[in-house]
Amino acid sequence: MKIKFKKLHQKAITPTYGTEFSAGADLYALLDESVEIAPHETKLIHTGISVEIPEGYCGLIFARSGLASKKDLAPANKVGVIDADYRGEVMVALHNHGESIRIIENGERIAQLAIVPFLKAEFEESDELSDTVRGAGGFGSTGK
Repeated sequence: MKIKFKKLHQKAITPTYGTEFSAGADLYALLDESVEIAPHETKLIHTGISVEIPEGYCGLIFARSGLASKKDLAPANKVGVIDADYRGEVMVALHNHGESIRIIENGERIAQLAIVPFLKAEFEESDELSDTVRGAGGFGSTGK
């Protein structure tokens, strides 16, 4: 699958896959200068690119496992969603979950983008829903 993208700034970096079987392509920070993210603070980080997601797909922005486990940095909204009709800049709201100031440098890999198909649901109101064994049990109801 080919995904068209546009560099909004000449220094923006093309998304790349770390390995042949990577599900997500790395997104890179586009910064004029290093950005400090204080503990429990969120900063919006530019990538300098926009993407054209095909109809029937969305772009999902996930944390990079190394950044999350080593620097306590992950997208503030947990998973960002890029709709097929969005053509603005891809940005990542990085949140510092740790107790130390973290620094993001220009060109650093900050998140990963996965292109994912989805089904569009038509919601139909109903007075009754089918019964299941689980029923309305939630939040830990299926075990320890």
